[in-house]
Amino acid sequence: MDLQADWLKAGIADSIAVKQRLLADDAALASILAVAEVLAEASRRGNRVIFAGNGGSAADAQHLAAEFVSRFEFDRPGLPALSLSTDTSMITAIGNDYGYERLFLRQLQAQARPGDVFVGLTTSGRSANVLAAFKACKELGVTSVALCGTGGELEAVCDHVLRVPSSSTPRIQESHILIGHMLCGYVELKMFGHLKPD
Repeated sequence: MDLQADWLKAGIADSIAVKQRLLADDAALASILAVAEVLAEASRRGNRVIFAGNGGSAADAQHLAAEFVSRFEFDRPGLPALSLSTDTSMITAIGNDYGYERLFLRQLQAQARPGDVFVGLTTSGRSANVLAAFKACKELGVTSVALCGTGGELEAVCDHVLRVPSSSTPRIQESHILIGHMLCGYVELKMFGHLKPD
């Protein structure tokens, strides 16, 4: 029993340590706030936030899009958002006809409008289909935001890069949801004047 308890405590401690490193990084916090402002401004204009990722990051993309469209901390009008990893017919058609690397690119070309924001989640920083979408953003007039770990060279292709100080996939994904929740909360604050009802 002690071995299992030690394993559990070590995992929780590791997760906390990653978040503490993030909390202590003033530049990272400033980057998160800058992205939050970009999302709030896009939402104010009626533009969409478009999320995408693979595997667990696909689930995170769906989760965050739902927070925008439905609600986060309180009832309020829905905000335009979309996840590119939800439609199995679309995913299999594009994968079959164009290849998996063009999965998000093809959808972004069809769905995005100038002023939208594309948020790509990639724990490795090297997901080919997310990178292809990032590379198309400038031509489409879309602001690009990467949520990633320490890997990859996303600064060359993205307007904003939010890095989690870890190379562990679970720790990165846990922090992506934390950052995503902070982004949602900030947008609600800016759009509706408070974080939650008094």
